[in-house]
Amino acid sequence: MAKQNELREQVGQVLTLGFEPAEMSPSVRTLLQRLQPGGVILFARNIVSAEQTHRLLAECQAKVAFPLFRAVDMEGGLVDRFRNLLGRTPAPADVFASGNRKLFRKHGRIIGAACRALNFNLDFAPVLDLALEASRSVMRSRAVSADPRQVVTYAREFLAGLQTAGVAGCGKHFPGLGEANLDTHHELPNVAKPWKKLWDQDIQPYRTLRRELPMILIGHAAYPAVTRDSTPASLSRKWITDVLRKKIGYRGLVVSDDMEMGGVLAAGSIEEVAVGFLRAGGDLCLICRQEELVVRGYEALLREAERDPRFRRRLAESARRVLAYKKKHKNLFRRIAPPTQATVEKLSRNLWEFSEQVRLATIGREGAA
Repeated sequence: MAKQNELREQVGQVLTLGFEPAEMSPSVRTLLQRLQPGGVILFARNIVSAEQTHRLLAECQAKVAFPLFRAVDMEGGLVDRFRNLLGRTPAPADVFASGNRKLFRKHGRIIGAACRALNFNLDFAPVLDLALEASRSVMRSRAVSADPRQVVTYAREFLAGLQTAGVAGCGKHFPGLGEANLDTHHELPNVAKPWKKLWDQDIQPYRTLRRELPMILIGHAAYPAVTRDSTPASLSRKWITDVLRKKIGYRGLVVSDDMEMGGVLAAGSIEEVAVGFLRAGGDLCLICRQEELVVRGYEALLREAERDPRFRRRLAESARRVLAYKKKHKNLFRRIAPPTQATVEKLSRNLWEFSEQVRLATIGREGAA
């Protein structure tokens, strides 16, 4: 029985889950208590007000014994989960267009302060994908530059801004969606780019920032010139273990993109892709909406760990890595007081002022050019 409890604990730690409602429903309460996940992620559907969001995340933590990653996708622009609460946050490409590193950092600090006030401790940002023509219709203002060195400049400052607010960041979508012309939410892109160009261009931000990125999120795209098949990077040992871990030397946490996305479910069932991600070397498996799929993914990981000693060791390695990160970064998990109306108004005012700074800096730069 002790062994079974240990396995369940380990499976929980490698799982970050999402759910449908904006309040703590009986089914979500049961899900959290049973699975004891390592993290939860909220989306716009879960975020109604500042007080409600803070309370929901606190209630999630109360149902889970270990410190909980309380995550959100908050980039600004197209991916702005707080728009209805605080107003519009500028897109990464718009901030980058200002050419001002101080504003790059302030972008992270403004977003981080909002995350922290609402009780989040993890933001799945910044985007490190290159702003290339092939992906322009998909990525749009989410990607900042076609030059990997410029991507590094923006990302480094953004991450530092998040950190000053007490929020962890995550680079995405490794090894790069700059040449992907399909939306991975719905389809699996095949990126034909050869290894040498990927290494020199798309992967360069990850190589440069390998010691500065707390987490790296793996995208759902295939790279047949590298793997010789159509396996998504999120299920590829070649990409996660051989390239990211061994060749680049990355030591942080490796996160999957949402395993409910069409780009990865084209490769298998939720059971197959959850197990495949961990087997390939991943640490945190995201299943972001449907409770049934969350449970099926969890049970598949548990069954595979019971069946296969090699997978059991792989699971234990990731669970240890997750718990070690949480222990090392205790400040991320400290209790945050609920936001007052004055706090929300200040966040909104600071955001508006920042947006104006970005707008004026961009106009000034264009005028000088």
